[in-house]
Amino acid sequence: MVLAAGRGQRMRPLTDHTPKPLLPVHGHPLLLWHLQALARGGARRVLINTAWLGERIPAALGEALDTPWGRLTLRYSREDRDFGGALETAGGIARALPQLDEVFWVVAGDIYAPDFAFDDTRRQCFAAGAALAHLWLVPNPPQHPRGDFGLDDDGHALDLPPDDPRPRWTYAAIGLFKRALFAPPWCDIPAGNPHGVAAPLAPLLRRAMAARRVTAELWHGTWADVGTPERLAQLQASAAPLR
Repeated sequence: MVLAAGRGQRMRPLTDHTPKPLLPVHGHPLLLWHLQALARGGARRVLINTAWLGERIPAALGEALDTPWGRLTLRYSREDRDFGGALETAGGIARALPQLDEVFWVVAGDIYAPDFAFDDTRRQCFAAGAALAHLWLVPNPPQHPRGDFGLDDDGHALDLPPDDPRPRWTYAAIGLFKRALFAPPWCDIPAGNPHGVAAPLAPLLRRAMAARRVTAELWHGTWADVGTPERLAQLQASAAPLR
């Protein structure tokens, strides 16, 4: 699942007429970098949720994408059409849950990580374990110096209290998830989210972290949170990745 429903408020005026995941980076929409990486890792079906200017994403991408690694079938969860706005991350995933597999990737459509490997072997290993989520963490960028989560020696993600001196890392907005995380006792939104409940993901993750059901790892590849026009300009000025 690619999360593409956000308003992109900090990216205005660029996002006044273009959804943030369609903004170009090195000649391709942000969203296309993810779709190509997913296809390269073996994915054949991708679901994209939409809200702000949501009709423009399916209009731009259609229902299928041919790549050098195979054809991707594209489906959409139209939060804009069904509820008039975005449902936040957990709400959006719950809405899309009936269309997702028991184990699925989630990646935010407004980050740039062109060399991340959506390796199906990793998905299979995760599926066989007890964790409900596996997160990729990155070194803290300048705009987020305190990070999000800690990481213990056993590979479990930690929700550290503010006075804990252990290092925190930034959630890369890339993860593997099981449907069970979006069911009681972790989440009380019914599958399909028929009432359009808007809910963030972090509280679910923190509950599961407290039960040692979330694992994580550090990743040091190319990564950027394309959150402002200035960051987008910096990214455009950087070297384009090899393809």
